Amino acid sequence: MVVPIGDDNTGRKRFPILTYALIAANAAVFYLELVGGEAFVRQWAFTASRFNADPWGEAPTLLTAMFMHAGWAHLLGNMLYLWIFGDNVEDRFGRLRFLAFYLVSGVIATFSQYALDPNSTLPNVGASGAIAGVLGAYLLFFPKARVHVLLGRSVAPVPAFVALGLWFALQLAAGVGAVATTAESEQGGIAYGAHVGGFVAGLLMAGMMGGFRRGRIA
Repeated sequence: MVVPIGDDNTGRKRFPILTYALIAANAAVFYLELVGGEAFVRQWAFTASRFNADPWGEAPTLLTAMFMHAGWAHLLGNMLYLWIFGDNVEDRFGRLRFLAFYLVSGVIATFSQYALDPNSTLPNVGASGAIAGVLGAYLLFFPKARVHVLLGRSVAPVPAFVALGLWFALQLAAGVGAVATTAESEQGGIAYGAHVGGFVAGLLMAGMMGGFRRGRIA
Protein backbone atom coordinates (compact mmCIF):
# COMPACT_ATOMS: atom_id res chain seq x y z
CA MET A 1 0.00 0.00 0.00
CA VAL A 2 1.23 3.51 -0.90
CA VAL A 3 0.59 5.95 1.96
CA PRO A 4 1.45 9.68 1.58
CA ILE A 5 3.20 11.10 4.65
CA GLY A 6 4.30 14.53 3.40
CA ASP A 7 5.18 16.74 0.46
CA ASP A 8 7.54 19.54 -0.57
CA ASN A 9 6.27 22.86 0.78
CA THR A 10 9.14 25.08 -0.35
CA GLY A 11 6.87 26.94 -2.77
CA ARG A 12 4.20 27.78 -0.19
CA LYS A 13 3.96 31.51 0.54
CA ARG A 14 1.41 31.82 3.34
CA PHE A 15 0.61 30.07 6.60
CA PRO A 16 -2.25 27.58 5.99
CA ILE A 17 -4.47 28.83 8.79
CA LEU A 18 -7.70 27.65 7.17
CA THR A 19 -6.41 24.13 6.57
CA TYR A 20 -5.45 23.88 10.22
CA ALA A 21 -8.79 25.37 11.24
CA LEU A 22 -10.61 22.69 9.23
CA ILE A 23 -8.54 20.00 10.93
CA ALA A 24 -9.43 21.49 14.32
CA ALA A 25 -13.11 21.67 13.38
CA ASN A 26 -13.15 18.01 12.37
CA ALA A 27 -11.48 17.05 15.64
CA ALA A 28 -13.98 19.13 17.64
CA VAL A 29 -17.00 17.58 15.92
CA PHE A 30 -15.54 14.10 16.47
CA TYR A 31 -15.34 14.90 20.18
CA LEU A 32 -19.02 15.87 20.09
CA GLU A 33 -19.75 12.54 18.42
CA LEU A 34 -18.00 10.69 21.22
CA VAL A 35 -19.99 12.63 23.81
CA GLY A 36 -23.33 12.57 22.00
CA GLY A 37 -23.17 8.98 20.80
CA GLU A 38 -25.51 7.44 18.25
CA ALA A 39 -28.20 10.08 18.75
CA PHE A 40 -25.79 12.83 17.68
CA VAL A 41 -24.70 10.85 14.63
CA ARG A 42 -28.27 10.12 13.56
CA GLN A 43 -29.24 13.77 13.89
CA TRP A 44 -26.34 15.34 11.99
CA ALA A 45 -25.20 12.68 9.50
CA PHE A 46 -26.54 12.70 5.95
CA THR A 47 -29.03 9.89 5.34
CA ALA A 48 -30.43 9.55 1.84
CA SER A 49 -33.85 8.23 2.85
CA ARG A 50 -34.36 11.07 5.34
CA PHE A 51 -33.23 13.61 2.76
CA ASN A 52 -35.82 12.23 0.32
CA ALA A 53 -38.55 12.67 2.90
CA ASP A 54 -37.58 16.21 3.94
CA PRO A 55 -34.97 17.85 1.66
CA TRP A 56 -35.16 21.29 3.25
CA GLY A 57 -35.14 20.01 6.79
CA GLU A 58 -32.20 17.69 6.12
CA ALA A 59 -30.22 20.18 4.01
CA PRO A 60 -27.94 21.21 6.92
CA THR A 61 -26.64 17.64 7.12
CA LEU A 62 -24.99 18.14 3.73
CA LEU A 63 -22.50 20.32 5.62
CA THR A 64 -22.48 18.82 9.09
CA ALA A 65 -21.86 15.27 7.84
CA MET A 66 -18.57 16.26 6.20
CA PHE A 67 -17.12 17.14 9.62
CA MET A 68 -18.09 13.81 11.20
CA HIS A 69 -16.19 10.51 11.23
CA ALA A 70 -16.89 6.86 11.90
CA GLY A 71 -13.90 6.29 14.19
CA TRP A 72 -10.35 7.27 15.08
CA ALA A 73 -8.80 5.62 12.02
CA HIS A 74 -11.27 7.39 9.73
CA LEU A 75 -10.56 10.75 11.34
CA LEU A 76 -6.77 10.43 11.45
CA GLY A 77 -6.53 9.13 7.89
CA ASN A 78 -8.60 12.00 6.50
CA MET A 79 -6.77 14.63 8.53
CA LEU A 80 -3.41 13.29 7.33
CA TYR A 81 -4.44 13.83 3.72
CA LEU A 82 -5.86 17.28 4.49
CA TRP A 83 -2.67 18.27 6.33
CA ILE A 84 -0.44 17.13 3.47
CA PHE A 85 -2.37 18.49 0.50
CA GLY A 86 -4.66 21.19 1.85
CA ASP A 87 -2.02 23.80 2.65
CA ASN A 88 -0.74 24.08 -0.91
CA VAL A 89 -4.21 24.24 -2.42
CA GLU A 90 -5.18 26.91 0.13
CA ASP A 91 -2.03 28.82 -0.80
CA ARG A 92 -2.98 28.72 -4.47
CA PHE A 93 -6.66 29.61 -4.01
CA GLY A 94 -6.50 32.04 -1.12
CA ARG A 95 -8.35 31.35 2.11
CA LEU A 96 -11.92 32.31 1.32
CA ARG A 97 -11.95 30.67 -2.09
CA PHE A 98 -10.37 27.57 -0.58
CA LEU A 99 -13.10 27.35 2.06
CA ALA A 100 -15.83 27.68 -0.58
CA PHE A 101 -14.06 25.14 -2.76
CA TYR A 102 -13.73 22.66 0.12
CA LEU A 103 -17.39 22.88 1.13
CA VAL A 104 -18.73 22.68 -2.42
CA SER A 105 -16.51 19.66 -3.12
CA GLY A 106 -17.93 17.96 -0.04
CA VAL A 107 -21.54 18.65 -1.05
CA ILE A 108 -20.96 17.38 -4.60
CA ALA A 109 -19.26 14.30 -3.20
CA THR A 110 -22.28 13.58 -0.99
CA PHE A 111 -24.65 13.87 -3.94
CA SER A 112 -22.38 11.59 -5.98
CA GLN A 113 -22.81 8.89 -3.37
CA TYR A 114 -26.50 9.70 -3.08
CA ALA A 115 -26.93 9.15 -6.83
CA LEU A 116 -25.58 5.61 -6.45
CA ASP A 117 -27.95 4.70 -3.62
CA PRO A 118 -30.75 7.29 -3.25
CA ASN A 119 -32.82 5.20 -0.86
CA SER A 120 -30.13 4.20 1.62
CA THR A 121 -31.03 4.26 5.31
CA LEU A 122 -27.38 4.33 6.42
CA PRO A 123 -25.89 7.58 7.76
CA ASN A 124 -23.05 8.97 5.65
CA VAL A 125 -20.25 10.76 7.50
CA GLY A 126 -16.74 11.92 6.73
CA ALA A 127 -14.55 14.61 5.22
CA SER A 128 -13.31 12.20 2.55
CA GLY A 129 -15.35 13.71 -0.28
CA ALA A 130 -14.25 17.27 0.44
CA ILE A 131 -10.65 16.14 0.82
CA ALA A 132 -10.92 14.20 -2.44
CA GLY A 133 -11.76 17.55 -4.05
CA VAL A 134 -8.57 18.97 -2.54
CA LEU A 135 -6.60 16.05 -4.02
CA GLY A 136 -8.09 16.75 -7.45
CA ALA A 137 -7.06 20.40 -7.24
CA TYR A 138 -3.59 19.48 -6.01
CA LEU A 139 -3.13 17.13 -8.94
CA LEU A 140 -4.05 19.89 -11.37
CA PHE A 141 -2.01 22.63 -9.71
CA PHE A 142 1.09 20.64 -8.76
CA PRO A 143 1.30 17.48 -10.89
CA LYS A 144 5.09 17.22 -10.55
CA ALA A 145 5.34 18.11 -6.87
CA ARG A 146 7.24 15.59 -4.79
CA VAL A 147 5.01 13.58 -2.48
CA HIS A 148 6.74 11.47 0.13
CA VAL A 149 5.04 8.08 0.37
CA LEU A 150 5.51 5.15 2.69
CA LEU A 151 6.40 2.00 0.75
CA GLY A 152 6.57 -0.83 3.23
CA ARG A 153 9.30 0.27 5.67
CA SER A 154 10.88 2.85 3.39
CA VAL A 155 9.96 6.38 2.30
CA ALA A 156 10.25 7.44 -1.34
CA PRO A 157 9.47 10.71 -3.18
CA VAL A 158 7.15 10.30 -6.15
CA PRO A 159 5.47 12.88 -8.41
CA ALA A 160 2.00 13.93 -7.31
CA PHE A 161 0.46 12.67 -10.52
CA VAL A 162 1.69 9.16 -9.63
CA ALA A 163 0.60 9.20 -5.98
CA LEU A 164 -2.77 10.82 -6.58
CA GLY A 165 -3.39 9.10 -9.90
CA LEU A 166 -2.93 5.76 -8.18
CA TRP A 167 -5.22 6.82 -5.33
CA PHE A 168 -7.96 7.81 -7.78
CA ALA A 169 -7.59 4.62 -9.80
CA LEU A 170 -8.00 2.53 -6.64
CA GLN A 171 -11.11 4.51 -5.57
CA LEU A 172 -12.64 4.16 -9.03
CA ALA A 173 -11.97 0.42 -9.18
CA ALA A 174 -13.33 -0.12 -5.68
CA GLY A 175 -16.38 2.01 -6.48
CA VAL A 176 -17.19 -0.02 -9.58
CA GLY A 177 -16.86 -3.19 -7.52
CA ALA A 178 -19.16 -1.81 -4.83
CA VAL A 179 -21.83 -0.88 -7.38
CA ALA A 180 -21.62 -4.38 -8.81
CA THR A 181 -22.34 -5.80 -5.34
CA THR A 182 -26.05 -5.30 -4.88
CA ALA A 183 -26.08 -5.52 -1.09
CA GLU A 184 -23.09 -3.23 -0.58
CA SER A 185 -25.05 -0.12 0.28
CA GLU A 186 -26.89 -1.73 3.15
CA GLN A 187 -23.82 -3.40 4.62
CA GLY A 188 -22.02 -0.15 5.28
CA GLY A 189 -18.42 0.48 4.34
CA ILE A 190 -16.58 3.11 2.36
CA ALA A 191 -18.44 5.64 0.20
CA TYR A 192 -16.29 5.28 -2.91
CA GLY A 193 -18.82 7.23 -4.96
CA ALA A 194 -18.17 10.26 -2.76
CA HIS A 195 -14.41 9.89 -3.22
CA VAL A 196 -14.66 9.68 -7.00
CA GLY A 197 -17.26 12.44 -7.25
CA GLY A 198 -15.32 14.75 -4.95
CA PHE A 199 -12.06 14.20 -6.82
CA VAL A 200 -13.58 14.86 -10.24
CA ALA A 201 -15.44 17.91 -8.91
CA GLY A 202 -12.25 19.29 -7.39
CA LEU A 203 -10.33 18.76 -10.60
CA LEU A 204 -12.98 20.49 -12.71
CA MET A 205 -13.59 23.37 -10.31
CA ALA A 206 -9.86 24.01 -9.98
CA GLY A 207 -9.66 24.21 -13.74
CA MET A 208 -12.58 26.62 -13.97
CA MET A 209 -11.04 28.76 -11.21
CA GLY A 210 -7.85 29.23 -13.17
CA GLY A 211 -5.95 26.02 -12.58
CA PHE A 212 -5.22 25.21 -16.20
CA ARG A 213 -2.57 27.90 -16.31
CA ARG A 214 0.85 26.71 -15.28
CA GLY A 215 1.21 26.47 -11.50
CA ARG A 216 4.26 26.56 -9.30
CA ILE A 217 5.58 23.36 -7.74
CA ALA A 218 4.59 22.94 -4.11
